[in-house]
This record gives sequence, C-alpha cells and structure tokens, in this order.
Amino acid sequence: MQLLDKLQWRYATKKMDPTRAVPAEKVERIIEAARLAPTSSGLQPYEILLVTNPDVKRRIAEVAWNQQQVVDGSHLLVFAAWDNYTAERINHMFDLTNEVRGFRNQGWEDYRQMLLSTYPQRDEAVNFSHTARQAFLGLGAALIAAAFEEVDSVPMEGFDPAAVDAILGLRERGLKSVALLPLGYRQEEGDWLVKLPKVRRPRAEFVTEVA
Repeated sequence: MQLLDKLQWRYATKKMDPTRAVPAEKVERIIEAARLAPTSSGLQPYEILLVTNPDVKRRIAEVAWNQQQVVDGSHLLVFAAWDNYTAERINHMFDLTNEVRGFRNQGWEDYRQMLLSTYPQRDEAVNFSHTARQAFLGLGAALIAAAFEEVDSVPMEGFDPAAVDAILGLRERGLKSVALLPLGYRQEEGDWLVKLPKVRRPRAEFVTEVA
C-alpha cells in the first residue's frame, strides 16, 4: 500500500521550486533503481547523464520547448540509448556477467553467439528502436523510485534529440537521447495541475483477465 500511495501522490509536476535541491542520496537511489531495471538479454543498452550544471540545463531547456522544469529542477536525468548494437558492446556485457558470476556457462555462451550473429547485422534503425525501448524501462523505474522518495519529476519526450545530443556530445559516444527526467520539488503556487485529481481508466477498462 505504501508504494501505491506514493504513486497516487506523484504527478507530472508542472512547476518546480528552484530554491529546493533534491538531496544527493535520494538522487543516487533513483539512479540506482534505473540501473537495476530489467533489460532485454541483460544488455542494459542505455546510459544516464546526470546534469546539474545550470548553463547546460538552460541550453537543454531552450531545445525542449522551454519547459521550465528542466531549469528549475535541481537535477536533470538524460536517458540516452545506444545508437546501435555492436559485437564489442554485446561481448562486454557477456564478459561482465561471466566476471561477476565467476563462471562460464555453455548455454550462456551459445546465447552470446546467437545475439552476435543477429543483432549487429540488423538495420541500425531497428536496433536503436529496441535500445530506446529498453531505456524507457529504466525511465519507468526512475519515476517509481522518485515517487517512493517523495521527489517530484516529469518525464519528457518533448525536446529536440539531435540538439540535446550535440549539447552533451552523445553522438561521439554512440548514444542518442530518448527522454529527459527533471527531479525537484513541486511549487504549488503557479502549478495548475497540482490540486487536480489523478485521472486513470478504471480497472475494468484497463485489465482483461484471461483465465
């Protein structure tokens, strides 16, 4: 019930208080939740950029429809997906798994070879579409974690990805921005949404039970 209460509390914050900063330990727990999110084949094909530099946030806001939460939130998370799957990236994650677990498994190695024989050969746009969807799994985990920490947030796709990529130098790192997540604290005065009821479809319209 506690988690559901926090999810009922959260909303897409429209006005953040620029005088209040989210404590570093809360930010780290939110990021850790995203890091622990599941991804296809455990490849974790995205990264998070933690932006606190006021000038960089201002430049990003300018290419994000001037959404003020980017500037007023104390922290900005930028979710950036791999631009493509490569043998190097796939091998790195499989090698990391073997290192952490301390053994090699033939079935796991066979699975590695299956991915190596398929993913890098696919069209780059197909691969990026897949990595971007994995990044959104992390975004969802971060949103839930922020609510649990009683930190306000608002997920954003309304920005110019190419411009954000240029500001942060992402293309040189083989990354493309897919979502922004400002973190901060609501400023109720001036936020038209804060007092309105949360609207979600009722369970009967949302869930189909197949017994």
